[in-house]
Amino acid sequence: MIGAGYGRTGTLSMQAALQRLGFDPCHHMTEVITNPRQMPLWQEALASDRVDVRRVFDGYRATVDFPGCVFWRELMEAWPEAKVVLTVRDPHRWYASARKTIFSRHMQQPTDPDPDAAAFGRFMTEELRPRMLDVGGDRPLNEMDEDEAVAAFNRHIAEVKATVPAERLLVFQVSEGWGPLCEFLEVPVPDEEFPHVNEADGFHERARELFEERRRALAAAGS
Repeated sequence: MIGAGYGRTGTLSMQAALQRLGFDPCHHMTEVITNPRQMPLWQEALASDRVDVRRVFDGYRATVDFPGCVFWRELMEAWPEAKVVLTVRDPHRWYASARKTIFSRHMQQPTDPDPDAAAFGRFMTEELRPRMLDVGGDRPLNEMDEDEAVAAFNRHIAEVKATVPAERLLVFQVSEGWGPLCEFLEVPVPDEEFPHVNEADGFHERARELFEERRRALAAAGS
């Protein structure tokens, strides 16, 4: 299953929901932080004009969030039977959430004193950033103007809607819960509440936990 929605449209909730529905493992930007293999794979892939999505997503049954949502066309071509879920939310609320979290200076700062966080910051700003949003030139994401960011967000949604065949596409807000998602994916509705995770207020604490998990994984891989 291909998640075409930008980060901060409920993608961590979607990851948890999809894993509950059997689409496990599900790729998310957190995988790039915590899985030692992921960043080198992405760095190699992004060095080419055309990203080899089969290699970076090998072993995953679904993807949501960045970086995958940027490469939804390549994913559709690589997996022509896969369905596409486009998570959406109010664009100005999306911008406010993204600026506070994934586009914040803390997440975009290559000179972070933590070497692992600094490496991730360089990856974001120097390698992934040019592919993420078609605005802002070389400016950091936290310096994007609200109007230009919202325009890019809306363009992305319009392009997905105009390109993906209707029978393969679900436009979805996580507030809708299990019903539309399970019907679209043709799976039973779980007898539990739809997951709601990663509120913006706890984002940076969660980021610190992810980098600590990354350090442990790198140490284990090197031992």
